[in-house]
Amino acid sequence: MSADFVAFGDGRFLLAGRETRCSVGRSGIIAGKDKREGDGFSPAGTWPMRRVFYRPDRLDAPKTLLPLVPLTPEDGWCDAPDDPLYNRWVKLPYSASHENLWLEDHVYDVIVELGYNDDPPVPPLGSAIFLHLARPDWGPTAGCVAVTLDDMLEILRLSARGSEIEIRLQDQG
Repeated sequence: MSADFVAFGDGRFLLAGRETRCSVGRSGIIAGKDKREGDGFSPAGTWPMRRVFYRPDRLDAPKTLLPLVPLTPEDGWCDAPDDPLYNRWVKLPYSASHENLWLEDHVYDVIVELGYNDDPPVPPLGSAIFLHLARPDWGPTAGCVAVTLDDMLEILRLSARGSEIEIRLQDQG
């Protein structure tokens, strides 16, 4: 079975039979087994789309069959490898190192949690690997895949439980 969507290190993204654009990690793409916390790589592999977080103050709930979670300013994601909630959604304030999911910019207005290193999480193989919105300058991510809002909404419309995104180490034809 092939993935529903494919991200390539050269910035191409395959969506519903057409090619569009994406950003990946600032260090490029690395085999999932070689990824480490904070290394800036996007993990190669095929990852299930777990759930969708969105900013209800900025947009309506996206149309999708994936589970939807409206974000609040108290939402975070633990990125501390030595914490029991490593690579998990947490409520803020949180004492261990974490990422805030309620950002001033728009990159986390819609976030798809990808099922990388989550069953169960293995420290320090990386955390908070998401599909999220691209910056206006298409700058690299910290290890995620980023697309435009229009492409994200189309991805979500086409997604259902069991949908997957493949992050390809190289073009495999």
